[in-house]
This record gives sequence, structure tokens and C-alpha cells, in this order.
Amino acid sequence: MSGPGQRDFESSSLGTIEHWDSTYEIELEAFKDIGDVGEIWFGEDSQERILDWIEDNEEIKTDNSIIDLGCGNGMLLVELSQRSYGNLTGVDYSAGGIELAKSIAEGNNAENIKYEVADLICDDANKKYTCLGHTYKVCVDKGTYDAISLMPSDEIPARQSYLQTLKRLMTDDSLFIITSCNWTQDQLVEFFGSDFKLHDKIKTPSFQFGGKTGNTVTSLIFKLKS
Repeated sequence: MSGPGQRDFESSSLGTIEHWDSTYEIELEAFKDIGDVGEIWFGEDSQERILDWIEDNEEIKTDNSIIDLGCGNGMLLVELSQRSYGNLTGVDYSAGGIELAKSIAEGNNAENIKYEVADLICDDANKKYTCLGHTYKVCVDKGTYDAISLMPSDEIPARQSYLQTLKRLMTDDSLFIITSCNWTQDQLVEFFGSDFKLHDKIKTPSFQFGGKTGNTVTSLIFKLKS
């Protein structure tokens, strides 16, 4: 059995930019034609749980800076904008994803969202991209670490680069919200545990199989270690 730092699932096209460029090209056309915003990663219920956790957390104010890492169609940020959060940023390595997100934001009068095409796992990402050159109160990852983990090539250096980028986006009072369907809570705590401590978790639907209880989706909140 592989350890927490090793993936126990196969690589996938979901870990390639070609897949996402193609997906967002189709979704952009659908949005232009019929107003369909495309897929909500992990479903609307999962997104709603994240939004509710943010809104219920007294540490997070409506003017705090929030960044969505791998924002895709940007619907999480649009929903935050509609809940009166005003300092919002979305980054994605797919230019098509950012174009779609900008179109959806414009269609929802969410003019307070900043978007930028940015590669989270490249060298010196925080120096190369304007939006990654700042720190944020809240960093949200809804499936992006999963996608990086699915890269067909050696994904371990990419995951380590993601970790280094993330650390530079945060301060001691920042919150990192990550939602994953590929990694368990123990595996996420193990990987991020060198630099982060588990702060909270969002309750997600559970199932029972063979006398054991598990979750199809894991949603955790981390803070930097002091």
C-alpha cells in the first residue's frame, strides 16, 4: 500500500492543460449560446458548504482578500461577490478558463473580481504573476491540488511546487481551504503537515462500506504553522 505522500490512483487527462483548454472552449461557447456556466467542480452542494463556512467564520470579513486557486469558471467567486465579499481574485493556468470566468462574472455584474492566467507550479510563480505576488486572508482550492496530482508525468515535484507557491500566498492569520476527492484527510494532513496545521474541517457526506465509514469528498482548513 502506498503511503500518504504517494498517490494510490492512476494519472488522468484531468491533469493536463490540453484537457482543460478543450473543456473551457466548449463551456465558453455554451455560455455564449445559452448562458450555461458549465460544471461546478464537486457539485453545487460542495460549493455551498465552502461558501457557508466562509460566511459563518468570524475571522473572515467581507473586505478580506480571497483567492481561488484554479478558479475554472469562477462561480465560487461570483457567489462570494453576491454575498458581499469585495476583494476577490481568481487564477487558472487555462486561458480559456479565465476567459469563461470573466464572461460569467460580467454576466452576473461581479465587477469586483480580478482574474489572471497563472501557473501555480512553475518556478517563482509568485514573482511571475501579479496576482500571486500578494498574500491573502483566504486561499481556496476546490479540486486544483487533485488535478495536479493526476498529472501523467511525475506529479510529486509539481505538488511540492504548488506547496511552495501556496506558502508564499499566506501569512500567519491566513486560512487555506482545500477540497479533494482523491486524497483522504490523513493524506492531506500528512502532505501539508510539514508547513501547515489542521485548523478545521467542513462536514461532508459520508458512506459506509464493509463496516467502515468514509467520505467521497474531503474539505479541510489549514493554517501556517507558527
